[in-house]
Amino acid sequence: MKLPSRRWAVAATVGTLAAVAAIDPTVSPPVAKGDAFITAQTTGVLTIEGGECFSDPAYSPEAGEVVVRYEPCESGADNQSYGFLRAADGPWDRARLAGFGWQGCRTYFERRWPDGADGTLDFYPVLPTEQTWADGDRTVMCAVYRPRGRLTDSVLPLR
Repeated sequence: MKLPSRRWAVAATVGTLAAVAAIDPTVSPPVAKGDAFITAQTTGVLTIEGGECFSDPAYSPEAGEVVVRYEPCESGADNQSYGFLRAADGPWDRARLAGFGWQGCRTYFERRWPDGADGTLDFYPVLPTEQTWADGDRTVMCAVYRPRGRLTDSVLPLR
């Protein structure tokens, strides 16, 4: 019995993926953002204030580095800040800080979206780094995003 060639299998897979993309090109695979996605050392993140929207990190030829940029929520954005936490002083401990950030941001998230935003939103903490911690940074920013696309406006509840 002769089995199909690998070229045929690759062509069939590519064809299937192309067909799925053609059916709904706006649907993208879910994005998962973790506590290392953006840090306090990512250029531009320290200028983001409560409730403001901002881009995912991307290389900026003008800046010559990876940056995040403020974006008006009404124009569409990748993320929105929804809270800030203050970590206790002490020695740098990334694991402890990450646990604190995830728990605190989860509490804020559940308070703002008690229904879990029907699964359409997710969150992540933006943590200080060892270097910014040494400089006195104790602030964790909580950011909300839509795993299957960009935010189209502010997602903060009106209360």
